Amino acid sequence: MIQTAVLHGSGYVGRELIRLLLQHPKASLNSVTSRTYSNSPLYVAHPSLRDQQNIQFTSVTEFEFSGIDVIFVAAEHGKGAASVRTLIENGYPGCIIDMSSDFRFTDVSQFESLFKVDHPAPELITEFSYGQPELFAPYSTRYIANPGCFATGMLLAVWPLHLNCDKANLSITALTGASGSGIRPKQTTHFPERDGNIRAYKVLEHQHLQEIIQFINPGLSIAMVPVSGPWTRGIWGTVQLNTPAEQSEIARWFENVYSHHSLVRLWPDTLPELQYSVGSPYCDLGWVVQGNHLVIGFAIDNMLRGAASQAIQNMNLLMNLPVETGLVPEALL
Repeated sequence: MIQTAVLHGSGYVGRELIRLLLQHPKASLNSVTSRTYSNSPLYVAHPSLRDQQNIQFTSVTEFEFSGIDVIFVAAEHGKGAASVRTLIENGYPGCIIDMSSDFRFTDVSQFESLFKVDHPAPELITEFSYGQPELFAPYSTRYIANPGCFATGMLLAVWPLHLNCDKANLSITALTGASGSGIRPKQTTHFPERDGNIRAYKVLEHQHLQEIIQFINPGLSIAMVPVSGPWTRGIWGTVQLNTPAEQSEIARWFENVYSHHSLVRLWPDTLPELQYSVGSPYCDLGWVVQGNHLVIGFAIDNMLRGAASQAIQNMNLLMNLPVETGLVPEALL
């Protein structure tokens, strides 16, 4: 069994990681840390886990990594790197999967500009691989920067264009549920403000746009409008552009990239609906062509494919397991 731990596991992503690790057939969850809930049962922070396990939160200072194969760091942006640095300085020999943005950017100045904080461990950035399983595995390191939620959907949707279009202007509109803002309440995630409302934010300057641009052909100009949607979880978005390519050619672009990747589902001639991806580890991609207009649709569960289940994919790859292990029924492996 793979021995695992989750650091800073009292948030939404921590909850999903815990749940997936508890049901994983090849992994054992040994420890979960929290400053707020130290020495309390996990269900105090995550009531849905009541009677499903007998693990207690451990304080960060008391955490022992001896015997742990994979550590997931679920701290917020700007703080994940501090935990990673402590692990490495103390000689942790295993794999680290960081859920924050701290190691997603190859340029430290870009990170600091976007998040308005000094990077806690800039010397470690080059030690991390960007953990998009379909596009960048196998990895050359045991340290993984798990991608952001918007970034996951957008990068998977745009990648076939990156490979096949020398130049194009892409317009992305993407709507996300309230859980994408994290467990700490804010005015913009307050139910009366969110219910029945659509609100754009960080127009043309969302950090996840910058996260994908570093990997994309510079001939593709990308504009993004992120939008808060009146639901709890899930991201649905579209990419629009003009291209002379015909429907059959565009279908080949997507099939050539994703036909051998079981956690990407293709929806030719239609745009995927959000409800079918929520609660699942899949990224759903579809497209519609009319004349020279191409619209690509993407849908993911932001807490799963945009965070926790993608981290499990990365753990499976690092541990030489089928990528779907613990994420789909074993009968389908």
